[in-house]
Amino acid sequence: MRVLIVDDEPNIRRTLRVTVEALGHPVEEASSRREALRQAEGQAFDVALVDLRLGDDSGLDLFEPLLAQSPRLAIVVITAHASIDIALDAMRRGAFDFLPKPFTPGQVRAVLERVARVRGLRDRVADLEERVRLEVPEVELEGRDPEVCRVLEMARRVAPFDAAVLLRGENGTGKGVLARALHAWSKRPDGPFITVNCPSLSPELLESDLFGHARGAFTGAIRDAAGKVAAAEGGTLFLDEIGDLPLSLQPKLLRFLQERKYERVGETNTRSSDVRLVAATNRDLEAMVKSGGFREDLLYRLNVVEMTLPPLRKRVDIAELANHLLAFFARQVGRRLTGFTPEASQALARHPWPGNLRELRNAIERAAILAEGPEIGLADLPERILPHTPEPGPDLEIGRSVSLEALEAEHIRRILASTTSREEAAKILGIDPSTLYRKRKQYGL
Repeated sequence: MRVLIVDDEPNIRRTLRVTVEALGHPVEEASSRREALRQAEGQAFDVALVDLRLGDDSGLDLFEPLLAQSPRLAIVVITAHASIDIALDAMRRGAFDFLPKPFTPGQVRAVLERVARVRGLRDRVADLEERVRLEVPEVELEGRDPEVCRVLEMARRVAPFDAAVLLRGENGTGKGVLARALHAWSKRPDGPFITVNCPSLSPELLESDLFGHARGAFTGAIRDAAGKVAAAEGGTLFLDEIGDLPLSLQPKLLRFLQERKYERVGETNTRSSDVRLVAATNRDLEAMVKSGGFREDLLYRLNVVEMTLPPLRKRVDIAELANHLLAFFARQVGRRLTGFTPEASQALARHPWPGNLRELRNAIERAAILAEGPEIGLADLPERILPHTPEPGPDLEIGRSVSLEALEAEHIRRILASTTSREEAAKILGIDPSTLYRKRKQYGL
């Protein structure tokens, strides 16, 4: 690490230089505030050992300009006149650590080792984040669909506040990705993001998973468990598929939302928690309230802010998303893929995408692996996406003994096969796109 020593006493600078260079770190010196800034302008430093008293200047005044030059700089204060107030002021301004005078070579080595360890951890986190970004294309948060853009704009406005958020949408529309984005845009981005999958466990085990338990609370509880509420402290707790939360747990979650207090299973000790809560569902919670499957007061607490992600079939940017995914998977498999044939593009546009973005991602990944040429063709797509246009039998001819339903289904199938978009097909049929969607679902088209 490149180390800058800033002290107006030559003996201190000399002692520090000998110690730091003996540890293998290159050193530059400065005896004043002005000289330190000149050194920082010429090269980037990893560590600055700064005396608080520099003649008539204060070392604290160096923090802002030094950090502006090198944001990752670790500033270690060296002083014989430290007080609690000075220490707090230095930490607020960005000090990494203190080195009290008189110091020993062992103390200098220890503080530099701490700097190196923290830098290494930060580098590892940055590397992992970059690897995740490259391995998981979050196309859910991209594109030009107006409804998606509106939801993302709302999410950015809401994220800095700790109000509960309810995300609605079908499976695979990107609710989990949006929940993570809310966490990243919040005031808690450095805190944990913890997911609780509500349908995954029995009511008893889900309560333990959520709130924790004491040893001996139930068979198999051989040690204390903190639970995911405690794990999310200072961060975000994401309750996925909240509509599947058992009725027996709903009053406890309601109390937690209202008071931020809870008890672990098998304990009477009340605990407090500081978490931001985001929930998601693909179910009609209002209908569940009417049928007695979900508490109305809990619903009101959950949907302080509500956002609905549209299904893929209603988005206008399917082609854009498909191309984005193709570029990503082409890099992953090490191939040069330029796009889709017109027939493949039409098949992607016509498919109803019941699995939404998750299904699109899987289809494009498969195509990138199987493609023989630079373009993705129909043969590279999953069979369920391919156009299905069987020839009608004689019984489907007008005037034959055939139901109106069968004729309608065949007519819609032919129109879909002869048009390039669902909107165009709906216009020809004289119905709105939502009606066309229901007809397609009804007839399995």
